[in-house]
Amino acid sequence: MNAEQYKKLVDELIELLDEGVYIVDKYGTGIHYNRAMARTEKVAVDDVLGKKFHEAFPDFNLGESTIYSALTRNRPTGSKQQTYKNIYGKEITTENATIPVIVDGETVAAIEVSKDITELRSITDTLRELRGEVAEKAEPARPQIKKYTFDDIYGENPKFQAVIERAKKAASNDASVFIYGETGTGKELFAQSIHNDGKRANKPFLAQNCAAIPESLLEGILFGTTKGAFTGAIDRAGLFEQANGGTVLLDEISAMPYDLQSKLLRVLQESYIRRIGGSKDIPIDVRIIATVNEPPEELMAKGLLRKDLYYRLNVINLSIPPLRERMDDIELLANRFADKFNKRFNKELWMISDGALKQLQSYDYPGNVRELENIMEQAISMAENEHVLTGKHLSMPNHIVNKEPVIRREDDVPLDAYMEAVEKQIIADEMIRSNGNISRAADALKIKRQTLQHKLKKYGIK
Repeated sequence: MNAEQYKKLVDELIELLDEGVYIVDKYGTGIHYNRAMARTEKVAVDDVLGKKFHEAFPDFNLGESTIYSALTRNRPTGSKQQTYKNIYGKEITTENATIPVIVDGETVAAIEVSKDITELRSITDTLRELRGEVAEKAEPARPQIKKYTFDDIYGENPKFQAVIERAKKAASNDASVFIYGETGTGKELFAQSIHNDGKRANKPFLAQNCAAIPESLLEGILFGTTKGAFTGAIDRAGLFEQANGGTVLLDEISAMPYDLQSKLLRVLQESYIRRIGGSKDIPIDVRIIATVNEPPEELMAKGLLRKDLYYRLNVINLSIPPLRERMDDIELLANRFADKFNKRFNKELWMISDGALKQLQSYDYPGNVRELENIMEQAISMAENEHVLTGKHLSMPNHIVNKEPVIRREDDVPLDAYMEAVEKQIIADEMIRSNGNISRAADALKIKRQTLQHKLKKYGIK
């Protein structure tokens, strides 16, 4: 039996199993991936086969990966629960068992068997929240958030330094702050630093991504609810009440429904809120920091951001430069990340070679500092017993969009079927670039959000 026949035999065998099966070779490249696993991880088989596992699931922390552990440490893992995101940004919770395949003392592959427990995890989380509400009556919960300060912001580029100095001045007063920066530039890091360096530092800092919550729920999360306001509603304080005396960060505020933006404007003007279904005005003292990842002028032109709200929030504005505009900071940032991940993964990569540094400096970083951090994490976590990080360790993504359709039309394929296949590929590519954010992908594709949701459902992309 030759290698091709053997591979087909294995493929046919694992397709008979109800459990998900994922097999990678010694380099971490997917060589077998059954449909049960694809259903579990909400992706297509072709999204994984032929790709390294950390590229197929880029949001996964390699330090927690059972496949990584099997390949690099020859360690089997039995029945471990993992939560991670697929390439479309969909959160998945699975229970995995992973074993290394060792031949003549060398690990030549890793096999992972998985079952989907996402729904079970959701039910468990709901029960935990309900238990937390009961415990809250006895002792107020104090959620732990990683605290960032200006000491955590690195960069010597003059333009970037000017933004830091402006943010430090903002920390000394109570005015609203409006931050613009592309994805991955560190907007929340700046927001937390402003809060933690100011007089509200000992009060709550609560953040809400406006694009991550359905429109129907966002108002209740911000303003709170009154029992009986709608089916299942209970008396619950919203974000503004919970953060009283402190700071609320509204991330991606342009994703907030237009009508809700007008209610937020009234909060800013009058300093009180009213819960959904309530009749009582509740005074609040909250500093608001808002962020967007597109130029505010463009968002207002598209009708996604109210002009009156923008002008009310834009008392102090910060515009964080993208990494491609401060390439002189690449060496500093890369070395900082090297120190961080050497400690995390117990590695000893003491320096970055000139060749690797030039490679890092030749990339445009559409994901900005966060993407550079991910590149360094991957490089160091996958390195062996070496002391110099070289170009061979770096896996630089290719973000050049091919303008020509990569799907070729065969003579017997009808035009409408071909056009649908091309449309599906374009939408899938944009969802990946937008990290699964439907609003952002719809803007990039120049279509309505509802239209994109319909097409995602139609093509089974998300």
